[in-house]
Amino acid sequence: MPANKKSALKGRGSANNPDNRFYSEHSRAVDDGWVQDAVPDSIATEIRAEKIRTIISRNSSPDVPFEQSINPYRGCEHGCIYCFARPSHAYWDMSAGLDFETRIISKPDAAPVLEKEITHAKYVCKPIALGVNTDAYQPVEKQLEITRSILQVLRKYNHPFTLITKGSLILRDLDILAEMAAQNLCSVAVSLTTLDVNLKRIMEPRASSPASRLRTIHALSAAGIPTTVLMAPVIPFINDAEIESIIIAAKQAGARKVGYVYIRLPLEIEILFTDWLETHFPDRANHVMNIIRSTRRGKAYQSKFGIRMKGEGAVAELIRQRFSVCERKVGLADSTDSVLDCSKFTGGSPQLGLF
Repeated sequence: MPANKKSALKGRGSANNPDNRFYSEHSRAVDDGWVQDAVPDSIATEIRAEKIRTIISRNSSPDVPFEQSINPYRGCEHGCIYCFARPSHAYWDMSAGLDFETRIISKPDAAPVLEKEITHAKYVCKPIALGVNTDAYQPVEKQLEITRSILQVLRKYNHPFTLITKGSLILRDLDILAEMAAQNLCSVAVSLTTLDVNLKRIMEPRASSPASRLRTIHALSAAGIPTTVLMAPVIPFINDAEIESIIIAAKQAGARKVGYVYIRLPLEIEILFTDWLETHFPDRANHVMNIIRSTRRGKAYQSKFGIRMKGEGAVAELIRQRFSVCERKVGLADSTDSVLDCSKFTGGSPQLGLF
């Protein structure tokens, strides 16, 4: 990062923000289900605006079902201890720990930049995934409305998209989502890692409560929006006992599909997660890490395609089988990925695409 940019990153509040990088915009009235009781009042969230030239990221990973994605924010207020995106804050000379949770980089120009990209003559339409790296509906979105502005652009050009979130704030944009879903242009995945409020408070301190997420799933499904529930991540001896109950709850809430991702601990996340275990689960911390390493060939993480999302070995196989058996029992085993329609796109160059 250029040296002349560092001054804008100092401090935790507006008194230390000479470049006026903070926002105080109006917000729509909505219950976002944000539980804040686990966050010290003394820690303010600092928002810094990033000037961007492009907004669409592209990848060719065989482990994810999309080629294009958009992240309206860097960093995430939800503060989930296991978040694989935490190391990305190092690019801004900030920590993967508290800085990732409280010093958020926003992209206020996302909508106009997106419109410019998708109306370019050489642009080929493929479904765009929103909120893959950090949540597009984290609490700051209530004021900034960057995600909503992106959705408005996508609606304008009938561009298909998917969303993944654990924030109930998504219901604010139900008008756009329902309209797009009716044309087979969008689907949503809601992350539900536990039904235990106490575990949620220490594992995902500023995310919506489990009950709020179930209400969100029900509301999305009732509006005709194809909704998947993701148990991401599954952590052995922390939340794996809830696999069956989460699948059943997802089915009852109207989800069309369920899935999971096994715990991933790249780079600094291993240290942060281990410290979290020792603080909250001292009786089993070593055992949990030993189990995780047994599914990662003796390491805390494997980046190899094909196994990084699911792990390998006896424990990983048992988790896979439990998911498979329960999916069949509740009637979700035959569900398939939504095929979004790229032929309606009115921007650059339309192309049929799968998601």
